[in-house]
Amino acid sequence: MRSIEQPGTGTAERVQWAESHGLRFEMQLQPGLTLLEAVRRSFAAAGFTSGVARVDGVALSPFAYVMPALSRTPEHAAFYSETFRPSGVARVEAGTLTFGLRDDAPFFHCHALWIEADGKRSGGHILPDETVLAEAITLPAVGLDGAAFVAEPDGETNFKLFGPVVAPLLGATREGRFFGLRVKPNIDLAGALEQFCAERGIRRATIHGGVGSTIGARFTDGRTVENFATEVAITSGLVVDVGQGPVAEIDVALVDYTGATASGRLKRGDNPVLMTFELVLEVG
Repeated sequence: MRSIEQPGTGTAERVQWAESHGLRFEMQLQPGLTLLEAVRRSFAAAGFTSGVARVDGVALSPFAYVMPALSRTPEHAAFYSETFRPSGVARVEAGTLTFGLRDDAPFFHCHALWIEADGKRSGGHILPDETVLAEAITLPAVGLDGAAFVAEPDGETNFKLFGPVVAPLLGATREGRFFGLRVKPNIDLAGALEQFCAERGIRRATIHGGVGSTIGARFTDGRTVENFATEVAITSGLVVDVGQGPVAEIDVALVDYTGATASGRLKRGDNPVLMTFELVLEVG
């Protein structure tokens, strides 16, 4: 399986996780706000400070984003591009975000594909506080109670990355069994989720959110993405055990560092994480 040497030393534990209660809810975003503030208000209204959400159909203007890029120094295995600010309204086709805390303030990590005003199809990492919501929209989200995503310095990649931590109970919900997860570099994404579920006797879990990167991509239909630096959003996913152990079915949309986009179902056992992959598993 492919691998990329990281600048630092990783931990023995390759999946960071925290268990919590959780709740699916409708995230109602109001126009004229930065996307970060619109998301923050919606999570707060539902009683949550952290979780994940889909952003399909969101209209953005002004809009700022970066793309994956090669690193110019040995401090990082890959990096990100200059900031792009396309004119007009861009509309997201598919995307996901992880909402939590960075530097003790609300923040999110979001990867998406979109269509720009001139018809160009592109994708990348949406900048939370430099992007404004152009239209009201209601989107599916999951709030966590008892766990939270917090951005912390990562000695392996030299980035500040979201990871799940145990958090005080908020009282927003006592329902469900949810896990916040971060899969670390050079581990197959599907394999990591399958092993995680097998170790805990989880026979069925729905993947919510899903923001990260893989070392290129290999799809079940035989298509490949050779360029190693990508930004990926999970568009749907399940882990199901029908009698022979958990099997992960993960559909994604991605952009690589050349700007090429792709989507499809990831081939199990052949899609290692590049930097990180954050997601939520809902058991049952």
